[in-house]
Amino acid sequence: MSAMLTLAVGYAVPRAGLPAPASFRRWVEAALRGARRRKSTELAIRIVDADEGRALNRDYRSKDYATNVLSFPAELPPGVALPLIGDLAICAPVVLREAAEHGKSPRDHWAHLTVHGVLHLLGHDHVEEAEAEAMEALETRILAGLGIADPYV
Repeated sequence: MSAMLTLAVGYAVPRAGLPAPASFRRWVEAALRGARRRKSTELAIRIVDADEGRALNRDYRSKDYATNVLSFPAELPPGVALPLIGDLAICAPVVLREAAEHGKSPRDHWAHLTVHGVLHLLGHDHVEEAEAEAMEALETRILAGLGIADPYV
């Protein structure tokens, strides 16, 4: 990747069985390439437990349950040009439960949710049907480049 990536990965849960920072870096880089972001980029990923995931979802989205990934885009003051795009919170127990429920490899599901979250930080959304179709198609292309099957099939 030509642009520089600064990535911080923090674990608020035991790391055993979870992806290493190098895996998250690979997935973030793939998302940035797929979204054609050529500028230097900074973001942080925090792997959380169900209690923290629920609190974040409740406090920031008014939804009182833990969800798989939350994206917090950077809100920089006007005129401040930093490479910071924001933060992701990924809830380990939810990711692992969803992977098991859907018969997916946990690693593939971690990759998908990382890519999904990064795309949100870059401004992609899935509120409207056309947006959702475009975002899902982009995710599918990015994941295919990582050797991961279409997560929406």
